[in-house]
Amino acid sequence: MLIVLAFLVGSLPLGHWLLARLGLDTRMLSTYNLGVENVLRRVGPTSALLSAGLDASKGFLAVLMASSLSAVGTGSSYVTELCVLAGLAAYLGHLNPPRFLYGDTLPRGRGNLLLLGVMAGLSVAAGLSYWLTLLPLAIYAATLGLSGFVSLATLLGLLAFALLIALSPLGPAAKIAALGLLLAAAWRFKENIGRVLDGTEPRLGDDVPMQGKQADVVVAAFMIHPLTLADFWQTRRFAWMKGLVERGIISEATVRQLAESLRPMKVGELTGIQTQGGKQIRMYLLSSPLLPDVFRDNPALATRRAIEGARLAQELGASVFGLGAFWSVVGNKGMDVQAAVPTIAVTNGGAYTSGTIKAAIPGILKHFADTGRDLKQATAAVVGANGVVAFGIARTIAPQVGRIIMVGRDLERLDRSAGTLRRANPGTEIVTTTSYDSLRDAELIFTATSDPNPVIFPQHVKPGTWIFDEGRPADVDESVERIEGVRVIPGGVVRPPGSMKTRLDIKFGEGAVPACLAETLIIAATGEYDRKSLGPQTLSENINFFVEQAEKLGFTVVD
Repeated sequence: MLIVLAFLVGSLPLGHWLLARLGLDTRMLSTYNLGVENVLRRVGPTSALLSAGLDASKGFLAVLMASSLSAVGTGSSYVTELCVLAGLAAYLGHLNPPRFLYGDTLPRGRGNLLLLGVMAGLSVAAGLSYWLTLLPLAIYAATLGLSGFVSLATLLGLLAFALLIALSPLGPAAKIAALGLLLAAAWRFKENIGRVLDGTEPRLGDDVPMQGKQADVVVAAFMIHPLTLADFWQTRRFAWMKGLVERGIISEATVRQLAESLRPMKVGELTGIQTQGGKQIRMYLLSSPLLPDVFRDNPALATRRAIEGARLAQELGASVFGLGAFWSVVGNKGMDVQAAVPTIAVTNGGAYTSGTIKAAIPGILKHFADTGRDLKQATAAVVGANGVVAFGIARTIAPQVGRIIMVGRDLERLDRSAGTLRRANPGTEIVTTTSYDSLRDAELIFTATSDPNPVIFPQHVKPGTWIFDEGRPADVDESVERIEGVRVIPGGVVRPPGSMKTRLDIKFGEGAVPACLAETLIIAATGEYDRKSLGPQTLSENINFFVEQAEKLGFTVVD
């Protein structure tokens, strides 16, 4: 009964209630972004210290209640063991409180202040030797001072505590409880340690950006995924697995299963982005490392992970969450994700992607004509013409070329779309097909599919063809570029203003990002959250908005 009571005491959201009265939601100042420091900056030292004192008092009170048993004649060794168990129960209560106390969004704090209260209670009320509590605190302080990582300092301090208790004459209950404190902290900090390895974990003293914290700094988040198993090794937390797979110790199937079990995590950050107006944009890169085939075979899992990513983005302090690559099509192209997490703007990036195409195509056609070829005599192919983006391309180029080959999977839908184009462009010959072999008749190819693998190979392309590849991942196999005179132009690639830097290779060239990511940045910079792209429809007014704002802010389309 005492252990249950200690758990409930630990779960009491005393600090949360206090700061909520000041208009601050501590669930958004979490283990992901140095919660205590941000509380201190947001509400000042008095309220922050009072909140910290309330959290520490929970740990002290839990131990004090257990120590009170000595007053009724219980043996001192038994009481000491019970005090350590009470400290563990209070810590678990703080980390995993009953949902009714907080609602759907539970706090993500480290519980360091409660642990401090537990250590104080064990020294003062439980009569534990000072060496057993002060030495772990000294190791905590030294680690924090040398590394700046709170999570690492906490784990090493608790490791020292568990080892000291194991070497002490205390009974098995105390030893198990001390080990339980270490394991509970390790489970809570597993993502923090991963970010320490990846170089994305903030250090003590870092001025972590958050929504509304600074007028000239905005924060966004973007969801990415590996395109191949090789991309899985980019992050240091998983790099150790590469050698094991190459030696056959771990199978690729095992890595795939692991990837599907992982919740979204922060794997990188884009820094150095600054608009022409002087506003700084911080972009967190999040990933649940699902490979492309999973999006096709298990869309329910992909949607669930996207929703978890949106919640993580909010906890990180982002104001807008972008869905990249195959994330952009999950959950009804983001609609289900937005419905599940209505407190952060979610976008699939479709509007600005369409805008970059709209901006790039005139230049491509002009450069093609400048080579001496007559557009009115040219044949252009549009691959993926069943899709919204590819059909938009077909509609744009139809008045300017002599013939269009529309390639897609659904011939009936293609014929309906072709009928619309024929009525608007009676002078252009428009044919439909499901065969990629017809691409050899084209001098210009525009492709925008959602296929996870290349769909255009050397046998489909004749020498001298220009190909505008909007597909992400790329629709055009690398071998196509070896054909004489072929030019492959990547579509939807944008260079943000400033001097963008990142540790990760996001596959778009140095200093460049996909248009869907750029849309997320533009929404964050302008605060126009209602312009987000959701579902299959893209409003023309939003396309024009992003094209205009991109130019004002300093974004440039790579062509």
